[in-house]
Amino acid sequence: MIPRLTTAGLAALILLELVWELVLSPLPAARFRAVKALPLALLFPGVIRGARKQRQWLALLTPFYFGEALVRALTERVPHALVAGLAALLALIVFVGVNLWLRAEKPRRIR
Repeated sequence: MIPRLTTAGLAALILLELVWELVLSPLPAARFRAVKALPLALLFPGVIRGARKQRQWLALLTPFYFGEALVRALTERVPHALVAGLAALLALIVFVGVNLWLRAEKPRRIR
């Protein structure tokens, strides 16, 4: 259940980041900011396969997406703040999910 939730949350976060910057962006000249979805998109195939390294990288990257979305949710006007709040929620879901997924596979010590 956790791997599916994490993968679905990651896919939704990638799509939201692209739509947010390409279509819903408050700054028309800042379309290049859609590039920020590229690291997530590059990690996506590995996360689907369950590769541990890609999931570890995802756990390191998602706090940056959460922080950026949270700042934008608190500083932008209402329609864009709602999209930013949704992005922060998705980043939080992905972060918690990937960490639970990694923790479930943590090798056990033999005493």
